[in-house]
Amino acid sequence: MRSTASILHLDLDAFFASVEQRDKPSLRGKPVIVGGIGLRGVVSTASYEARVFGVHSAMPTAEARRKCPNAAYLGGRFGAYREASDIVMGLLRELSPLVEPLSLDEAFVDLATDPNRSLEADAIEALAADLRSRLTEATGGLTASVGMGSSKFMAKVASELAKPNGQHLVAPGSEVATIAPLPARAIPGVGPATMDRLSKLGVATVADVQALSVKELVRELGKAMGENLHALAHARDDRPVSAERETKSISVEDTFQIDITDDAELAGIIVRDAGTVAERVTAHGWFARTIQLKVRLPDFTTYTRSRTLDGATDRPEVIAAVATELLRGVDHSAGVRLLGVGVAGFTDVAQEALFDLDVGGGKVTDDTVREVSGAAPRRGSGWYAGQDVVHDTLGQGWVWGSGLGRVTVRFETRDTGPGPVRTFAIDDADLHRYERPTVSM
Repeated sequence: MRSTASILHLDLDAFFASVEQRDKPSLRGKPVIVGGIGLRGVVSTASYEARVFGVHSAMPTAEARRKCPNAAYLGGRFGAYREASDIVMGLLRELSPLVEPLSLDEAFVDLATDPNRSLEADAIEALAADLRSRLTEATGGLTASVGMGSSKFMAKVASELAKPNGQHLVAPGSEVATIAPLPARAIPGVGPATMDRLSKLGVATVADVQALSVKELVRELGKAMGENLHALAHARDDRPVSAERETKSISVEDTFQIDITDDAELAGIIVRDAGTVAERVTAHGWFARTIQLKVRLPDFTTYTRSRTLDGATDRPEVIAAVATELLRGVDHSAGVRLLGVGVAGFTDVAQEALFDLDVGGGKVTDDTVREVSGAAPRRGSGWYAGQDVVHDTLGQGWVWGSGLGRVTVRFETRDTGPGPVRTFAIDDADLHRYERPTVSM
């Protein structure tokens, strides 16, 4: 354990939704939900205005629409999120060479790398305040919650206590008392399977784990997991901030004797395989940021799809939901010869809401689309709500909605204020997708 609160954890507030509100002035102060916008989609991020209605990440979009029917439902714009993330990570690397990104909007920073930096509490608080101010200016208005502590675990807890748009420092010596009231799932490595076993011991909070002896935990969970859980419950965490993480993946593949064409059967296989993958992830004490799907057709054409969660999960239902959605993006009407479900991008930190056990496993966005043959998948008409567009005469805007051969566009940018709405034919020659220029620091 460090004697100073020299590990910083930064978490951008409602990141995807905040980027959308920043770039779409007409949505500022209004409920915004980003993610899969179809009937079977999954919520990626909900703005704080939408969370008031009970909408949260990993919730089915259909359920979100029932809870918050007047929200703006937008498909993700990965380029815009990556651009903002790169700016933020650049600011963090100005503070230290040891920056450990957990996702686009979350990272640990080791502040003890500069021998000339004061690690007194007041100096660390001032550094965090300056970082948050510079971040808001550099990103055009985004905000972040920042936590500082003597370990990665405590820095993560501190940032949760700071939400939204605040900062919190857990003073060295106060760690055990600070984490005692948290749910036991707040402890790194405690996933659903481990939580089920702990529940048999009457465990609900970290305080309940603190009350158990190491022998009791080892008897229930095994030597490695039991001893590690006992140490973390008492705030003993010496995990270093690591700028480089070893690439790993866990997957399960099924090759079928007869090609499968029934979607319900394929969905059942995905659920089963997602459970197996989740068990293996939990056994390692990891959480996965990327969900992968592999599909091989009867002619041996093979498609690989992946989506990166804005966070990390060990939940089989989240893995299955994302993999099932990925399958919908592949034309498998001729049948499926091989189906594989996998995860990658591991972290040992639970990146889910520490104080709400009902919150799901993270925000979802397209990360990479790679296939052996065939064209990249299209989204319906080619236009989707939230998409960046540009008109030869009217300039930049975004897709309000589309259907019945028409696309409706609101013409505004982050710098213009709310703009006018116009409707065009979907094949209007003057309307184009807008490719964002690359921005770097």
